[in-house]
Amino acid sequence: MANQIIFTLEAPAPIGPYSQAVLAGNTLYVSGQIPLDAETGELINENITEETHAVMKNLEAVLRAADFGFGDVVKCTIFIKSMDEFATINEAYGQYFKSNPPARETVEVSKLPKNVNVEISCIAVKG
Repeated sequence: MANQIIFTLEAPAPIGPYSQAVLAGNTLYVSGQIPLDAETGELINENITEETHAVMKNLEAVLRAADFGFGDVVKCTIFIKSMDEFATINEAYGQYFKSNPPARETVEVSKLPKNVNVEISCIAVKG
Protein backbone atom coordinates (compact mmCIF):
# COMPACT_ATOMS: atom_id res chain seq x y z
CA MET A 1 0.00 0.00 0.00
CA ALA A 2 1.38 3.40 -0.98
CA ASN A 3 1.75 6.17 1.56
CA GLN A 4 -0.91 8.87 1.36
CA ILE A 5 0.03 12.55 1.63
CA ILE A 6 -2.40 14.49 3.82
CA PHE A 7 -3.08 18.16 3.12
CA THR A 8 -5.75 20.51 4.42
CA LEU A 9 -6.35 24.22 3.94
CA GLU A 10 -7.49 24.30 7.59
CA ALA A 11 -3.84 24.12 8.73
CA PRO A 12 -0.90 26.21 7.55
CA ALA A 13 0.65 25.13 4.27
CA PRO A 14 4.14 23.67 4.64
CA ILE A 15 6.90 26.30 4.61
CA GLY A 16 9.43 23.88 3.16
CA PRO A 17 9.78 20.58 1.32
CA TYR A 18 7.60 18.44 3.59
CA SER A 19 3.99 17.32 3.91
CA GLN A 20 1.56 18.29 6.66
CA ALA A 21 1.21 14.57 7.33
CA VAL A 22 1.81 11.17 5.79
CA LEU A 23 -0.51 8.22 6.30
CA ALA A 24 1.42 4.95 6.17
CA GLY A 25 -0.96 2.04 6.64
CA ASN A 26 -2.90 2.83 9.81
CA THR A 27 -0.25 5.22 11.19
CA LEU A 28 -0.35 8.97 10.65
CA TYR A 29 2.85 10.98 10.99
CA VAL A 30 2.02 14.65 11.49
CA SER A 31 4.76 17.19 10.84
CA GLY A 32 5.57 19.77 13.47
CA GLN A 33 3.00 22.52 13.62
CA ILE A 34 3.70 26.09 14.65
CA PRO A 35 1.24 28.84 15.63
CA LEU A 36 0.46 30.13 12.14
CA ASP A 37 -3.08 31.14 11.23
CA ALA A 38 -4.05 28.96 8.24
CA GLU A 39 -6.18 31.68 6.63
CA THR A 40 -3.91 34.69 7.03
CA GLY A 41 -0.47 33.12 7.34
CA GLU A 42 0.13 35.39 10.33
CA LEU A 43 1.82 34.21 13.51
CA ILE A 44 -0.33 33.88 16.61
CA ASN A 45 2.11 34.88 19.32
CA GLU A 46 0.54 37.19 21.89
CA ASN A 47 1.57 34.78 24.66
CA ILE A 48 2.69 31.19 25.07
CA THR A 49 -0.79 29.95 26.00
CA GLU A 50 -2.25 31.39 22.80
CA GLU A 51 0.65 29.98 20.77
CA THR A 52 0.15 26.50 22.21
CA HIS A 53 -3.59 26.51 21.52
CA ALA A 54 -2.93 27.64 17.93
CA VAL A 55 -0.45 24.79 17.46
CA MET A 56 -2.91 22.27 18.87
CA LYS A 57 -5.69 23.56 16.61
CA ASN A 58 -3.39 23.16 13.61
CA LEU A 59 -2.56 19.61 14.69
CA GLU A 60 -6.27 18.91 15.10
CA ALA A 61 -6.99 20.17 11.57
CA VAL A 62 -4.37 17.86 10.06
CA LEU A 63 -5.57 14.91 12.15
CA ARG A 64 -9.18 15.58 11.08
CA ALA A 65 -8.16 15.76 7.39
CA ALA A 66 -7.00 12.14 7.70
CA ASP A 67 -10.09 11.12 9.72
CA PHE A 68 -8.11 10.91 12.98
CA GLY A 69 -8.51 12.73 16.28
CA PHE A 70 -6.57 13.42 19.45
CA GLY A 71 -7.82 10.09 20.83
CA ASP A 72 -5.76 8.34 18.15
CA VAL A 73 -2.51 10.12 19.05
CA VAL A 74 0.08 7.80 20.58
CA LYS A 75 3.15 10.09 20.63
CA CYS A 76 3.90 13.81 20.64
CA THR A 77 7.12 15.74 20.51
CA ILE A 78 7.18 19.29 21.84
CA PHE A 79 9.97 21.67 20.94
CA ILE A 80 10.16 24.83 23.04
CA LYS A 81 12.56 27.75 23.14
CA SER A 82 12.52 27.98 26.92
CA MET A 83 11.90 25.38 29.61
CA ASP A 84 10.70 28.31 31.71
CA GLU A 85 7.48 28.08 29.63
CA PHE A 86 7.06 24.33 30.25
CA ALA A 87 4.30 24.55 32.86
CA THR A 88 2.22 27.01 30.81
CA ILE A 89 2.59 24.97 27.62
CA ASN A 90 1.78 21.78 29.53
CA GLU A 91 -1.41 23.31 30.92
CA ALA A 92 -2.69 24.31 27.46
CA TYR A 93 -1.54 21.05 25.82
CA GLY A 94 -3.22 18.97 28.53
CA GLN A 95 -6.64 20.36 27.63
CA TYR A 96 -6.52 18.30 24.42
CA PHE A 97 -5.67 15.02 26.17
CA LYS A 98 -8.05 14.78 29.13
CA SER A 99 -7.61 11.01 29.56
CA ASN A 100 -5.05 8.48 28.36
CA PRO A 101 -2.52 11.07 27.17
CA PRO A 102 0.02 9.95 24.58
CA ALA A 103 3.71 9.31 25.15
CA ARG A 104 5.71 12.50 24.83
CA GLU A 105 9.01 14.26 25.13
CA THR A 106 9.67 17.96 25.47
CA VAL A 107 12.91 19.38 24.19
CA GLU A 108 14.33 22.87 24.62
CA VAL A 109 15.85 24.19 21.41
CA SER A 110 17.71 27.36 20.53
CA LYS A 111 15.51 28.37 17.60
CA LEU A 112 12.33 27.29 15.81
CA PRO A 113 10.87 28.16 12.37
CA LYS A 114 9.70 31.77 12.10
CA ASN A 115 11.21 32.28 15.57
CA VAL A 116 8.14 30.86 17.32
CA ASN A 117 8.27 29.63 20.91
CA VAL A 118 6.64 26.20 20.47
CA GLU A 119 6.31 23.51 17.80
CA ILE A 120 4.54 20.17 18.26
CA SER A 121 4.46 17.04 16.08
CA CYS A 122 2.58 13.81 16.64
CA ILE A 123 2.03 10.23 15.57
CA ALA A 124 -1.47 8.74 15.54
CA VAL A 125 -2.65 5.18 14.99
CA LYS A 126 -6.06 3.80 13.99
CA GLY A 127 -7.31 0.47 15.23
